[in-house]
Amino acid sequence: MKRALAVGAAFLTASGLGLGWVIARRLTASAGPRQFDLVVRDVERDADRRLIVLDRTAQTITDGIYNLWFENGGWAQLSAEVFDRGPARIARAMTSSSPGFSPSAGDRASWSGIYFANPTHAGLSARDVAIDTVGGGAPAWLVEGKGDRSTWAIHIHGLGSPRAGTLRGVQIAADLGYTSLVISYRNDGGGPTAGSGRSSLGVTEVEDAEAAVHYAMQNGAQRIVLFGWSMGATIALQLVDRARYHGIVAGVVLESPVLDWVAVIKANCVRSGLPAATGILAIPWLALRPLSHMVGLPTTIPLRDLDWVERAAELTVPTLIIHGTRDDSAPIRVSQVLHDLRPDLVDLEVFTAGHTLSWNSDPERWRSTVTEWLSAHVNSDGR
Repeated sequence: MKRALAVGAAFLTASGLGLGWVIARRLTASAGPRQFDLVVRDVERDADRRLIVLDRTAQTITDGIYNLWFENGGWAQLSAEVFDRGPARIARAMTSSSPGFSPSAGDRASWSGIYFANPTHAGLSARDVAIDTVGGGAPAWLVEGKGDRSTWAIHIHGLGSPRAGTLRGVQIAADLGYTSLVISYRNDGGGPTAGSGRSSLGVTEVEDAEAAVHYAMQNGAQRIVLFGWSMGATIALQLVDRARYHGIVAGVVLESPVLDWVAVIKANCVRSGLPAATGILAIPWLALRPLSHMVGLPTTIPLRDLDWVERAAELTVPTLIIHGTRDDSAPIRVSQVLHDLRPDLVDLEVFTAGHTLSWNSDPERWRSTVTEWLSAHVNSDGR
């Protein structure tokens, strides 16, 4: 009996270790191809618009404006209005599309909150620059400010998302006259490839964002606003924490921020149909050597250092958090706790939206919220 119990315990331990390895590997996987899991059922045409008919899903009936990215390379922006087409289908009007593109029934597409394909599509004038990082040149878009050139914004995208996703925030920075850098970083699919190509959840990526800060300062930036989306918030808060940038970083705007990786790992286990507690199994594979090496990571990930609820007392810069109540990836409760701990420094605006989709759910409110907050906390001249 004792031997059987010992064998059973060993089996459970090995199984748990194996599952932890799988979770850690999936979490840190390099950016993969987009999944085209929607099929265009029909394209309806009338005198002044085209409507794309799709299956009725939780995504396709969501309030707000979104984009369809097509397997054949095109994209189409969709209106907020949802038209009923029976119990199984809906239609949404196409408001814009990539040049020369016309969707057809049977086309496969991907639903996305990434609304703009590039700066031009977002109404921005930008030029390509390369930020000099340890791993080589990291492509960035530079949007020249029309106002006081001393204030810059650096826009940091999240894990698995392209930098184009941050253009939703770049528009506001441009309206305020800021110069913007829309950056890439190592292993994000656009920046340099390093090591095994895996993400270190912001721990090494912050070095590339720091190179962007240096670029801004060398080109006239005296104040910097950081925009961090999802994991981009992890990167932004590490920059704020570095003493050499005290007095330089004037404000931080965080959308759907990752403020506690353990909470995020648990939430994403639930999304995958696993109990939240299984997320704990991944922690040794991320935080300990030699386990992190076996996952393919260049370093251990100090999860406690990335827990900004635990480190709330260390925050020093005015911070605006925008978070959706339907976020099942980065739990909004973590943002709420941080706000409750530091109401003197952290403002929280809540939207009825999923992960990084607050802008899509209500673009006008998102714009006005960020504009008013930056005008109050960063712009000394009240622009």
